[in-house]
This record gives sequence, C-alpha cells and structure tokens, in this order.
Amino acid sequence: MRSRVVAAAGLVASAVGAALLASACRDLGPQTGSETNFLRSCDAGCGDGLACICGVCTRACSAEGECAALTSGAQCVAVAERPAEAACAAAESAAFCDLTCSDDADCEPLGAPFRCQGGFCRAPGEGDAAAACPATTLSIGDNERTVTVGDTTRSYVVRLPASYTGASSMPLVLDFHTLGGTSAAEAEASGYRELAESEGFIVAWPQGIEGAWNIGPCCTSSRDVDDVGFARALVQQVQAEACVDVKRVYAVGVANGGGMAYHLACNAADVFAGVAPSAFDLLAELEQPCQPARPVTEISFRGTADVLVPYEGGAQQAPNGANITFLGAVGTFERWAALNQCTGAPSAADESGCSTYSTCASGVEVTLCTAQGGGTAWGSAEIGWATLRRHSLP
Repeated sequence: MRSRVVAAAGLVASAVGAALLASACRDLGPQTGSETNFLRSCDAGCGDGLACICGVCTRACSAEGECAALTSGAQCVAVAERPAEAACAAAESAAFCDLTCSDDADCEPLGAPFRCQGGFCRAPGEGDAAAACPATTLSIGDNERTVTVGDTTRSYVVRLPASYTGASSMPLVLDFHTLGGTSAAEAEASGYRELAESEGFIVAWPQGIEGAWNIGPCCTSSRDVDDVGFARALVQQVQAEACVDVKRVYAVGVANGGGMAYHLACNAADVFAGVAPSAFDLLAELEQPCQPARPVTEISFRGTADVLVPYEGGAQQAPNGANITFLGAVGTFERWAALNQCTGAPSAADESGCSTYSTCASGVEVTLCTAQGGGTAWGSAEIGWATLRRHSLP
C-alpha cells in the first residue's frame, strides 16, 4: 500500500469533533475486525470506538501515530486534502484516519470487497450493498441456466463460490471453451472454477452453438449466430440473479474461446473490464475489425510450438472453411498496445514469460505471456486473474 502520510491541519475543533463523533453507526454485520471498519461506508455510527466521519467509519486524529492501530498504511488525513468528490460538510481543520490508494491493487490486502474509490480504499456498508444487490435466485455451486437471444435459446452454467453471501458484490468471469468443446469440459480444465472458490468471484461457462464461437469469419458454419449478444444477455441475467460487481466483469477462454474473449474486448468493452485469452490471436483488421469503445486490459497466453494457431501468425483455413489471417502473438500484443495507446517499451519477460506494457490509457495493461515450446494450452488462471482483478470499468 502507499505509505505517503498526509499531515493533519491541526487538532479537530472540539465542537466539530463532538458533532461528528456523536453520530451512531449502523450495524455492519460480520466484520473483518476494527482494523478495517474505518474503510466501510456509513451514515450513522460504527462501534468499536470508531465514528462515522465524512461517510466513513474512522477515528478523529491529530497525528500520524494515532492511526497505526487501525491498519498498516493508515494516514491522518485533513478533510481539505480529500478530492472534491469525497469532500464532506466538516470544518477544514478536521482530520481523521484514512487509507489512500491509486488503484484497486492498493486495496487488495484488505480483501475482495475493497476497491479504490475517489482515491481512498472503500467497501460498501450493508445499506449500500442491499440497495445494489438483487435477491439471489441462484444456489451456491453450479447452476444450469438458459437465456434467449433473438429467437435462439442459449445455455450456460454459472457458479457461486462458497464464500458468496449476497451481502456484497462479487466480480464475474465468463470462461469460453475451445472449438468443439463444452462448458463442462472448460470448467474442468481452465482452473477458474477452483480459483473462483479461493479468490471469491462468480464464474460462468457459456455453451457455443456447434461447439464454436462466431468471431468475424471464424469459426461457426452458422454465420448469423450472435455470440456477442449472448455474452451481454448472460451477464445481464446473472446480474439479475446474484450480486455482481458490474464494473468488474471479465472474459477468458482458450483457442476459439480465447478468440471470443478478444471479440468481446473489441465489441463489448462497455461491459468487460478485461480479457485473458489463451492459444489464439487477433485476426487481420479487415477480417476482424477491432475498435473497442474504451481502453481495455488484455493479458494473453501463447505457446511458441502451437501448431493450430502458429505463434508467428499468418494465413490459415478456419474449421468452417474460411480463409483467415492471424496477426501472431507478438503482432496481437503490439496491436493491443496501439489500441490502448500504450507508451514506452514493454517490460522484459519475467520468470513466467510475461512482458507488459504498463503505461497505457486509463491505466489499463497489455501483457503477453509466452511459453517456450508450449502448444495449444490453457494459460495460467492465477496469473490471468492477478492482472484482471486490478482493473475495473471507469
């Protein structure tokens, strides 16, 4: 976490402090401990010796050391130092303990509910969550569902992790199977089912018509299949049946499923905050136009010995007979860097073979992870999620 300390602008005026500290906190339900209560939204009192100040369960302070007991990195912040959108009706001399951040990654040690909002780590109070969350109509574990897109009924499986309570929102990951595959096989092989349990997010496995995904000229024989519409409808339906963080929806997949993840980044960036495709590349621009509505984080996994989607790219014949042209792993990497207005050079490959453009528009990232001698395979769910979870829609 960031360790910069914002000096308080003097002691809290006694009258103001009395008025603020007199507020009583709503019952926030199960807590992670008083060391993190001060990050929760409130409009009443907080218990545990904390007070609701400027809409946050916290403690009045006049010096840095007074915040140390709350959590590592907590700072004594003057109200006047807060960004305009976070200002509150308190005297400018008021100061209280808070935790600053520059992105969601700064709040990760506090757990999944916490995100960077207005420059400060926040998790909603129960009142906020209740207003945003629908009544859950799904069960913990796997749920088979259908959704109608146009005149076509589509199927998928959605899984709520054991940690799901419905009291706070969770990210949602759509995991797309390979060509000829099934949602069940993808759930078994990709690693996202197990990761959803350990990390606390919702995951869904869509089923493709003909076991394929329609991405430009590839790969279904039924060319009117609306798979982008299917993905949008799936997300909307899960959001109506469970508590989904609408700003943290992601797409992953392997081979043709990886191509579908790319296709959503190109055509549904208003819904998907990031994608993590494996064993596939973008097609040439004339074959698969890609103009995302906003910068979108992308991390891809490729093997240099992939015989189905050659690492270097080039002309291929798709399974449906269409002639297509892959940009190649590096070509796709550079294409996303250009689309996301990245500057500078990418980092050197790390021990996992991952190289990253980290200075891009809107704070997104573009990463290529290369497995030397690797073939058609699922990338690392752990590495993919570690990147995706840092990013959300604006």
